[in-house]
Amino acid sequence: EVQLQASGGGLVQAGGSLRLSCAASGFTFDDYAIGWFRQAPGKEREGVSCISSSDGSTYYADSVKGRFTISSDNAKNTVYLQMNSLKPEDTAVYYCAAVMTTAQAMDVMSNFPTQGMDYWGKGTLVTVSS
Repeated sequence: EVQLQASGGGLVQAGGSLRLSCAASGFTFDDYAIGWFRQAPGKEREGVSCISSSDGSTYYADSVKGRFTISSDNAKNTVYLQMNSLKPEDTAVYYCAAVMTTAQAMDVMSNFPTQGMDYWGKGTLVTVSS
């Protein structure tokens, strides 16, 4: 059974940091790209970051570039999202998702609106207070 478990959310003051984890099981990590998405109340789900296991390429939305870092520990089947300099507008439920692909991370996120992702985990809430 494929499972993705996101964790690490919480309440943090603006300027603070959090590290989200996405633990995957039930599939071969090396064949997938893992993305982080977020959805704020009343807004559409948006892609935040992605890492491709095939070539290690990464993608960041403009809104998080320079503040967020995605990394992968393939031995642990876990992807991390280090979030620094958090802003109130980063408040959202964060989801991790996986898609079987050899595409680069940027292409995965470009294709997401039409092709979607194969598996989704339950979200973890990040709240950034001002």
